[in-house]
Amino acid sequence: MNHPVDDREGFAAFLLRLRGRGRVPKALIAAFEATPRRGFLAPHFHHIAWSDRMLPIECGEAIEGADMQAAVVAALAIEPGNRVLEIGTGSGYTAAVMSRLAARIVTIDRYKTLTEQAKQRFEALGIGNAIARQADGSAGLPAEGPFDRIVAWAAFDNLPRFLLDQLSSGGIVIAPIGPEEGEQVLAKLTKVGSRFEREDIGMVRLQPILRSVAAII
Repeated sequence: MNHPVDDREGFAAFLLRLRGRGRVPKALIAAFEATPRRGFLAPHFHHIAWSDRMLPIECGEAIEGADMQAAVVAALAIEPGNRVLEIGTGSGYTAAVMSRLAARIVTIDRYKTLTEQAKQRFEALGIGNAIARQADGSAGLPAEGPFDRIVAWAAFDNLPRFLLDQLSSGGIVIAPIGPEEGEQVLAKLTKVGSRFEREDIGMVRLQPILRSVAAII
């Protein structure tokens, strides 16, 4: 894939930052490299596509910084046969990356505009195993489980125990937990029998999960 020079430089800097934090799986690097990040951003952000800044997208939402996305996808430890649920499609970028690691991705967002744009981007990249859909993600997607991995890009005010029922045995949920204002804890929850084992992997500041779907956009 031919990338512009500044894009290659941005990706190289991103890789250096990742490697500075520890070992990075080769499959993860390959998945990010194969997914053109610029195609998920407005043109005036192309020059900082690989930065660790949150960048605005449509519907008043934002795309997380590349480093945070990589940390979350790495912590999910996606395996080739996995079914993944993503709550919060955003630009569709992380779903596109994860589609290269998993068997199937279902990504949902409350905004129709975002899910339609994501569908178009998946189609343009020839990604057939990522399904974008407008849906209320505040309760997960109970009718379609179990999933092997679930990731949420919006914060729950309490531990989302209801997601346990939507996970396969040994499955992993990564979700921010905490107050609407201020920082939240990014928690990794692994299903062991009928309970979660919890590991906190960092602090984030993300929007709270909203109930219902957007009526117009």
